[in-house]
Amino acid sequence: MNKYVTEFVGTFFLVLTIGLAVLGGTPMAPLAIGASLMVMVYMGGHVSGGHYNPAVTLAVVLRGKLHARDTVPYMAAQILGALSAAAVVYVVLGRTFAPAPGDGASTLGALLIEILYTTALCLVVLHSATAPQTTGNSFYGLAIGFTVTAGAFAGGPISGGAFNPAVGTGPILVAALLGGGSVANLWLYLVGPFIGGALAAILYRVQQPSQPTPQEALAADTPTAGETRQARAVSH
Repeated sequence: MNKYVTEFVGTFFLVLTIGLAVLGGTPMAPLAIGASLMVMVYMGGHVSGGHYNPAVTLAVVLRGKLHARDTVPYMAAQILGALSAAAVVYVVLGRTFAPAPGDGASTLGALLIEILYTTALCLVVLHSATAPQTTGNSFYGLAIGFTVTAGAFAGGPISGGAFNPAVGTGPILVAALLGGGSVANLWLYLVGPFIGGALAAILYRVQQPSQPTPQEALAADTPTAGETRQARAVSH
């Protein structure tokens, strides 16, 4: 349960920062959003992994660093955190917000931006937070936060810069329920990031082809029945 609470809290503060920064017209809003993700990753990375993003959770599960049984609870906690934050933004400011493609952006262009920058984000997570070569480092939160900052600056004007199904789902649903908004763009922030998360897991395995997953390593270290009998015979 501590992992799920951590995922809820981290996603809540990420989406809260997004809503307040966007609606408040905060200068350099992408920097505030990236900084929020960074500090929340440092806050909860040692507890839950600090995903705060269903696409990251998918990538980590495919990487083999999270049990499949945790997939749904993690994603549920993340979406609940996003919904709660979007509702708090409405209470504070009396307005809703939701990601949407920029003026003049094509649907294909927006989808590609969501796929590509989510791929980049998930790759950074996998390499900085799960690879054996970077175990115990102290830069992982900074790397993850600045990936989102770069994506928000470069791709935000095109796709809305979610790169996260929770960031898309929570605000869009709250906007539809409380602000008369539309859910027409919701698919974009589900399909794009989930494709990006899966692509990141595939690319990671290409980049680290000889690295077994924890499950594979455990299976390799566990002796078979034949090996056990042989060891007993040798010992006698």
